[in-house]
Amino acid sequence: MATVLHRIRAFLYDNPLTKENPNDMIARVISERSLDVHDVCETAVSRGGADITAPAMEHAVELWLREMSYQLCDGYSVNTGWFTAAPHIHGTFDSPQEKFNPEKHTLLFEFHQGAILRRELESVTVEIMGPAGAASVIAQVVDVKTGSVSDVLTPDRNLIITGSRIKVSGEREENGVYFLDVNGAPYPVDPTDVVTNNPSEVVIVIPQLPAGAYTLQIVTQYSGSILLKEPRTVTFDRTLTV
Repeated sequence: MATVLHRIRAFLYDNPLTKENPNDMIARVISERSLDVHDVCETAVSRGGADITAPAMEHAVELWLREMSYQLCDGYSVNTGWFTAAPHIHGTFDSPQEKFNPEKHTLLFEFHQGAILRRELESVTVEIMGPAGAASVIAQVVDVKTGSVSDVLTPDRNLIITGSRIKVSGEREENGVYFLDVNGAPYPVDPTDVVTNNPSEVVIVIPQLPAGAYTLQIVTQYSGSILLKEPRTVTFDRTLTV
């Protein structure tokens, strides 16, 4: 049995994705914070004993990632042992003569954990902290155009947001659905583009977002039977990309 070196904590939430068992719950990992390349290189030196400086490692990593991206764009797949990456085409073709159509088909890069990361899971223990109570949570999002789950955003197409207590409700002006770019600048969803607005599912039309990475937030006074005096902000814990 592998030695336990790591601990992941999680709260339990009502499962909005199934209807067969009204009492089932899902676990959501309590995210400590999001690390970027710089952060990981700093900890590799300070904790992991890396034998080069953090800036040198960060430069090398950026060069490697840039070259990996170039090769992926030429149709190669990449297997690092830690993860695999490959280009994939989503969408159907109605005949052998049909060409790739960006309006109908989508080219994506898909990443999956590799054998080394799977072995690392043997050293992780999971601590369930119990029910999260009346907290709001975004469980997942689905980009309807591509079918991508909690990953890709397609502007001007629908996004299905599922979770718990996420209905946009209340009279405060700041209530609504937002996408925040890497600098924290908000891109609000027009209220008329909120197609479905239920406690466990909100469907929106994605705004015309520039290419980049975004954080999804819902600001609402909804809490169930009564409205909150002050809006609460529900933040999805995964980065979404256009």
